[in-house]
Amino acid sequence: MKKSKRILFLGGSKFQIPPIIYAKSQGHHVITCDYLPDNPGHQFADEYCNLSTTDFDAVLQLAKERNVDGIVAYASDPAAPTQAYVANEMGLPSNPYESVKILARKDLFRDFLSKHNFYVPKSRSFYSLEDSLSWFREIKKPVIVKPVDSSGSKGVTKISDESHLEESFNYALSFSREKKVAIEEFFVRDGYQVAGDGFVVNGKLAFRCWANEHFDKLCNPFVPIGESFPSIMTEKTLEQAHRETQRLLDLLKITQGALNFDFHYDKNGDFSFLELGPRNGGNLIPEVIKYSTNVDLVKYTVDSALGIDCSALSQIEAAGFHSSYMLHALEDGIVKDIWYSKEIRDNILEESIFIKKGDKVSRFNGSNHTLGTMIMKFESRDEMIEKMDNMEKYLKVVLE
Repeated sequence: MKKSKRILFLGGSKFQIPPIIYAKSQGHHVITCDYLPDNPGHQFADEYCNLSTTDFDAVLQLAKERNVDGIVAYASDPAAPTQAYVANEMGLPSNPYESVKILARKDLFRDFLSKHNFYVPKSRSFYSLEDSLSWFREIKKPVIVKPVDSSGSKGVTKISDESHLEESFNYALSFSREKKVAIEEFFVRDGYQVAGDGFVVNGKLAFRCWANEHFDKLCNPFVPIGESFPSIMTEKTLEQAHRETQRLLDLLKITQGALNFDFHYDKNGDFSFLELGPRNGGNLIPEVIKYSTNVDLVKYTVDSALGIDCSALSQIEAAGFHSSYMLHALEDGIVKDIWYSKEIRDNILEESIFIKKGDKVSRFNGSNHTLGTMIMKFESRDEMIEKMDNMEKYLKVVLE
């Protein structure tokens, strides 16, 4: 009989429920922690502890007291360094803390990429607006202003004029735990930004499934509204992405676990990392990948954290045409209805709506403004791309 293990999950949001349920299905004792006792994931756990997932010492003490066998920071950038730190201190399965910290912090990641001759936009990070002025005046416009350590595309703006710098800097600062802001040249990409998840086994990128990242042209150009699988980028460019990812993994000594990708290409075909998160993706990416490939990254994430052998995992290409979609509002307002066209209803495989009529909602400026989630299936690549790029024709939140 399989021995039950004790596993600590850093977070219990709705997006973190799948690995908690999987762990319970395997007979493991599940402990969840965060500072939000009403998060829905906690109801599936054996124990819940109210403490911040970014408090290294508190989480370490909890993990020691509960004598846990593994720690998971599923789909959480802020919690990923905590997971690595605590696991390293306790000798549990993980990656080097310093490497995870580099991947989780945009300033450290940009510096590391530049130092090791990866193609990267010019970028510097600052604690104060005054220190950033000379850099802003020096680099080519427009620029992207963003917090070095936020997740879900929160706090990001694009500006060209110095008169907008103070507002953008302070906006980014409000989302940064480190209270530090990155200012970098705007990368003019060719084609879609590429998203998706991968998984590392014994130091090798054993599996990756890449997607087209979609944004709402009527709303916020920096917050993804969904990902469609498979990526329509050429095989040559995706092979280059695989090679560069493996080179980065080798340099950072990343040996196991989930990765969340965001990268793009310029008009010359040059590859550039936007981010490489040391954790599973949000926006239901692992769930859509399971539809596309039958690979269960939720299972591998939990198993890997417990030291269970994952060497059976191998590359499987996506079949069919699937996507995630984040329901959102184009403006602040009060919910009147959700309108579905007849053309979109048959595409919806799964749906979870977080709002009801009369709720007050905000314009979509970050993943925290997601009003519902869907997984969709399409008959062709053309249908998938057309609908995901023009979803306002098929589905929208109607406001009073």
